[in-house]
Amino acid sequence: MIRMVVFDMAGTTVNEDNIVYKTLQKAISEKGYDFSLDKVLAQGAGKEKLEAIKSILAAYAQNHDEILAGEIYGRFMVMLEEAYGTHKVFPQQNADQLFQSLREKNILVVLNTGYSNETAVSLIEKIGWKEGEDFDGLITATDVQNNRPNPDMILLAMQKFNIADAEEVVKVGDSIIDIEEGRNAGCSMNIGITTGAHTYDQLLTANPDYIIDDLLDLLPILEMNIEMQM
Repeated sequence: MIRMVVFDMAGTTVNEDNIVYKTLQKAISEKGYDFSLDKVLAQGAGKEKLEAIKSILAAYAQNHDEILAGEIYGRFMVMLEEAYGTHKVFPQQNADQLFQSLREKNILVVLNTGYSNETAVSLIEKIGWKEGEDFDGLITATDVQNNRPNPDMILLAMQKFNIADAEEVVKVGDSIIDIEEGRNAGCSMNIGITTGAHTYDQLLTANPDYIIDDLLDLLPILEMNIEMQM
């Protein structure tokens, strides 16, 4: 029986036009590294953002300088706050409808993200979602010690809602690392979605249980799972 679905935010349930990764790309480029947005997404998507910077520098510049990564991260956070001051953020297509449908079925809707709590809350406030009304919980990278692909955020969500069995949890995300996170947590289904960072072919390399193109495609998958258990 599915009791909770854990959704990634940007690219999965939140449409912010990749402003975070575009800003990350700009912050890195200020230090003289000309990496395309596709490369930034390929290495950084879904990760806590300091770790994303380290991964990008290591992969494309063989640079492991943690001081440099910290400087870029500090600049990135300043630039991101400026970007969010003017940039519009929307729910991903059909997110509101899906959340309502799941909650009507007594399935918990939890958001998790590689963003800091401050950034995640800023996004949610821009959209106008309210915890307890539109979704049930938020777990961010700053709430746990170990970030994706480690399962800590999902495990914390399970603890928060008194769920002992990860077979009762589904993970949905737009990046490879989302799928790896869900698998490491032992989720019953780990589902990729093509609305964000990674393409169908990229998601396929993580061996998800399903890949969907729209959030509402999740409903028949869950219904099929419920029928199989009856």
